[in-house]
Amino acid sequence: MKNSILIVVLAGLLGLGCQQKQKEVFNVDQQLDYCVAQAKKTLQQLPNDSASIPRNIPHDSDEWTLVKYRDWTSGFWPGTLWYLYEYTGDTELKDAADQFTMYLEPLSVESATDHDLGFQVYNSAGNGYRLTQNPEYKEMILKASDTLATLYNPVVGTILSWPVKTEYPHNTIIDNMINLEMLSWAAKNGGTDSLKNIAETHADKTMNNHFRDDYSAYHVVIYDTINGNKIKGITHQGYADHTMWARGQGWAVYGYTMMYRETKNPEYLKTAHQTARVYLDRLPEDLIPYWDFDAPNIPNEPRDASAAALVASALLELSKYSDEELAQEYVSKATAMLEELSTNYQSGNKNSAFLLHSTGHMPNGSEIDASIIYADYYYVEALLRLKKLQQGEPVVNSVLASFEPEQNKS
Repeated sequence: MKNSILIVVLAGLLGLGCQQKQKEVFNVDQQLDYCVAQAKKTLQQLPNDSASIPRNIPHDSDEWTLVKYRDWTSGFWPGTLWYLYEYTGDTELKDAADQFTMYLEPLSVESATDHDLGFQVYNSAGNGYRLTQNPEYKEMILKASDTLATLYNPVVGTILSWPVKTEYPHNTIIDNMINLEMLSWAAKNGGTDSLKNIAETHADKTMNNHFRDDYSAYHVVIYDTINGNKIKGITHQGYADHTMWARGQGWAVYGYTMMYRETKNPEYLKTAHQTARVYLDRLPEDLIPYWDFDAPNIPNEPRDASAAALVASALLELSKYSDEELAQEYVSKATAMLEELSTNYQSGNKNSAFLLHSTGHMPNGSEIDASIIYADYYYVEALLRLKKLQQGEPVVNSVLASFEPEQNKS
């Protein structure tokens, strides 16, 4: 009897092994090669200057909507080019990345009219400095960090979002977590200690006020500028104040994973796990979220490929700070997200972006079911992180990992 059971088990294992061999392994290089080809198509389509940066392609078009350097998305295109240069070593991509990065230099010296300087400058000059050690990029990062710091309100303890909007006393959006990476880097590479304090105080205040009981995130929290207390949590880009906007939850997962890397504060890691858990547990079967998890007409609601790419990238890093069981889940889910994006969401011949089916601002009726540049940025970032993970390399090759930080200024 025991021998019969053993034979059945072995037969099953052999059959499973054959099935696994027959299943095609996800080819990361193939997807990165596709991204390179698409980016080169875009370069050929752009005007012969650095003043026109691709932002989106509407779903009924094959032409990029172009923006100038002050647009909050302006750093994603040069950042994407830097990632593709990292993958290929192609000097054509490097030269283009440099051209578009330097076009953003005025952001580092102009007064702060937007809170998204991290998205703009760190994604571009940060990646550029990591790969080339060009001192001009470092100067951009340090100056932009000082500029961003002018939006910090010490009474509230967070950086002001949307400084040109005056409807509320002090807005802080969950997206702003990503801008803290630039401040953290600057504090360790020649900037003042105050930049570190701003980043951590902002992260702490957001951690304590931006999440509901299930760890889903508000898009916006409004604070009182007199006493610094929370007034209320609302949304602009989600369906309603009480719902979970997909990309906003992604900013939380990514932001607290990054802040744990920068500080090793265990509370940030705990928050990263908590925000990832509610996101993963509520995903549809194909792992690509609808634009809001609580949108009323699911499954007849737009998806958001940008949120999927963002979270896939975050999970790959978060896996490195997790126990074995969680790490396996995060890598497995991230890989499956990238497989789904690569199989059913690539733009292919429809346009020269990487991905289709992102949702920018549904309540505002803008960038719905579109190709959007930040979806492409996080898609290629996630692919590179997966490739490094497979090769046993550090998932995040940050500037700090590449070069010795300078002593902080007093």
